[in-house]
Amino acid sequence: MAILLQVDFPFHGPWGEAMTGALRDLAQSIAAEPGLIWKIWTENPEAQEAGGIYLFEDRASAEAYLEMHTRRLMSFGVPQVNGKLFSVNRELSLLDRAPLAG
Repeated sequence: MAILLQVDFPFHGPWGEAMTGALRDLAQSIAAEPGLIWKIWTENPEAQEAGGIYLFEDRASAEAYLEMHTRRLMSFGVPQVNGKLFSVNRELSLLDRAPLAG
């Protein structure tokens, strides 16, 4: 069963195109994580927050990633990382055009 991971944390930039340039290598690293299906990067300059919504193949992959990514972000100086795991209701999600494989 697919697992959705929601992560957010305090972030002071860069934003937009500057974020893309600064974090491209990190994004490529994340793309190679075991069990990752996709990630949507999130940014909110007004609230000084960033994060992502991830879809993993299974709970074990999502939990392992959250643990590793939390340690990584804290090593970058991020003081707090919020992460939540959710099971995905595939049938209802597909009805609402979720990007899940048919």
